[in-house]
Amino acid sequence: MNEYDTERMLNVLAEQNYSKTEDPEEADLIVINTCSVREKSEQKFFSLLGRLQNLRKKGRVLLAVGGCVAQQEGEKILDRAPYVDLVFGTSAIDRLPGMIDRVMASGKSQVDIDLTGEEAEPGYHPLAARSSACTAFVTVMRGCNNFCSYCVVPYVRGRERSRSQEAVVREVQSLADRGVKEVTLLGQNVNSYGCAGEEPNGLFPQLLRAVDRVEGIQRIRFTTSHPKDLSGSLISCFREVEKLCPHIHLPLQSGSNGVLARMNRCYTIEEYQAKVERLRALCPDIALTTDLIVGFPGETEEDFQQTLDVVRRIEYDEFFSFKYSDRPNTRASEMDQKVEEEEKSRRLSILQNMQKTITLRRNRALVGKACEILVEGGSKRNCVQQMGRTGTNKIINFEGPSHLHGEMVMVEIVSAHPHSLQGRLV
Repeated sequence: MNEYDTERMLNVLAEQNYSKTEDPEEADLIVINTCSVREKSEQKFFSLLGRLQNLRKKGRVLLAVGGCVAQQEGEKILDRAPYVDLVFGTSAIDRLPGMIDRVMASGKSQVDIDLTGEEAEPGYHPLAARSSACTAFVTVMRGCNNFCSYCVVPYVRGRERSRSQEAVVREVQSLADRGVKEVTLLGQNVNSYGCAGEEPNGLFPQLLRAVDRVEGIQRIRFTTSHPKDLSGSLISCFREVEKLCPHIHLPLQSGSNGVLARMNRCYTIEEYQAKVERLRALCPDIALTTDLIVGFPGETEEDFQQTLDVVRRIEYDEFFSFKYSDRPNTRASEMDQKVEEEEKSRRLSILQNMQKTITLRRNRALVGKACEILVEGGSKRNCVQQMGRTGTNKIINFEGPSHLHGEMVMVEIVSAHPHSLQGRLV
């Protein structure tokens, strides 16, 4: 979502004759797009802001702060860093040019964190901010109504607002017309897309089928899914929607029912596992990834062991794991029985080491198999290699010409690593 928002910012600013530079010393405007989901991200932002103070003093460069921390802190950012010129929230991207004009005219800092104002339906796609791409994100909804006890998203993104199916399909078609082969549909909880309508949990499968009909698009992905809203009709899409990739990110967060209840996740481990079993029954090759939090308030050693047990049973292809940290305004921040930082670090290390073993074993099982990949560009680690992804979202590096960018090709997997695969063109 933040990557998509960054590209929206670039497009909005391009209309004001700004162009992107990699050198802050050359910039007339520096925009920091922030994240507040984890405390560590917020700490990194304030550290960066401090480093930019000296650059701000050297000349008339405007310094803008956007995203979730901006939405969360508002004018408090100016109290802490009075040299900041603009603070704009998650729903104010389209209003950024007007804010810049007011700063330039008045010389006074501007703050806009209004979540209630209507966001403009873009007549363009953020892809225009990039010179070329074969993949793109498309936001289908914003906000969240779930209020998990640890999560700040409803407070910084607001309540759920879904775009119309017509607008989403129109945007996807415009991307296909410009050569995009793969789209990822984005939302804090795409499973509840359009649930203000008459068919709760039925509108997102309808949207997937509509996007599947767009000519030129060859692959569809989506993220993120809330397990409680993963309906049978959506699960069936992995068998019935031709272009839907066999990969789902399904955040678990904890393997303990007691912890899940305190998290306000609204499902049990048994319900979660039943949905995983149905996914794998309908789509045996599906790749499953997840999110996990260790050290949630009150998490005992037994709770943690239950999480390890679930990870062993399910065998995720990969996961994102984090140490719990208090977030402003959340119920969990007021809970007692906080887990010591050293203990959280111990648990996280055990969990991640277990997953490394599982991921490597699952990757090694693919050696010798041929896979179709979409070539996205050059490899980040080897300048003579290209990089692509399988339908299951696994990265494959291989030697090949750069003119293959944006093409679907077949590769044979020749070796496996913990986070990627090595292949050769077939």
